[in-house]
Amino acid sequence: MSRVPESRPNSPKSLAMFIASMLIFGTIGVFRRNLSLPSAFIACARGILGGAFILAFTLARRRPAAERLPCRTLLLLAFTGAVMGVNWILLFEAYNYTTVAVATLCYYMQPTIVILLSPVVFREKLTGKKALCALVAVAGMVLVSGVAGSGGQAGDPRGILFGLGAAVCYACVVIMNKRISGVDAYRKTTVQLFSAGAAMIPYLLLAGGIGSAGISTGEAALLAVIGLVHTGIAYVLYFGSIDGLKAQSIAIFSYIDPVSALLFSALLLHEPLDLPGVIGAVLVIGSAAAGEIQPGWYRKGRNSAG
Repeated sequence: MSRVPESRPNSPKSLAMFIASMLIFGTIGVFRRNLSLPSAFIACARGILGGAFILAFTLARRRPAAERLPCRTLLLLAFTGAVMGVNWILLFEAYNYTTVAVATLCYYMQPTIVILLSPVVFREKLTGKKALCALVAVAGMVLVSGVAGSGGQAGDPRGILFGLGAAVCYACVVIMNKRISGVDAYRKTTVQLFSAGAAMIPYLLLAGGIGSAGISTGEAALLAVIGLVHTGIAYVLYFGSIDGLKAQSIAIFSYIDPVSALLFSALLLHEPLDLPGVIGAVLVIGSAAAGEIQPGWYRKGRNSAG
């Protein structure tokens, strides 16, 4: 996708769309906490509903027919989508075992993981700035988790492990997306979302589906919101806005997502962080933002939202 030259101002419409998408992403933990369904089923429904919404959106745009994707690209997109589905399962499980705030902060260790892997995966030099940002993020995560005796709000340690596992999967998606070029972002995301949903079906069949309880009307409504709003609409707003924004603005405003998640968890779920947790949150989010403050390869590769 093209980008607004850094000398030009951000488009107000694009900025509003981007902020809206971040605020929507920031509420997904609240909705998941009100669902008793298995995480794999939620991930499956999210992928299928979100993929169907974006497919309908792209068809409604009536763009010229795109060329068929090469088999290798299609397989790579499908595999990336499957990893995205596992990422969602782990994140949804993290919400079950710890607070939304802690799960979100674990998830936002993903930029740090990408930074640490870049010398191995891309043979890129780990600069002093990136190394410092990574160390600060790790220190912040220690404070948030409470493992250093700070008395954080982490709860069950499994929540932290699930959140960090989700961050690792998301980092893998970002890295793999960097290797997929020349594909329209909407088309790429549609394939990945359907693949994420499809990858969950065999697991659900082996695990007994959603159990004998079924889905209530309220749960079906919440599931539809996660699939259509938190995925379909949010992704359309996200991809529809980035062409009208400066790269640096995208990096900065992306952190509305975790900050709003922390605020929503405190206001709606009454999950406050103690002082060490707040300091840790500032360190995690601040270090990630500092690591991205200049346009670079990471944003160019991140053309699929989490």
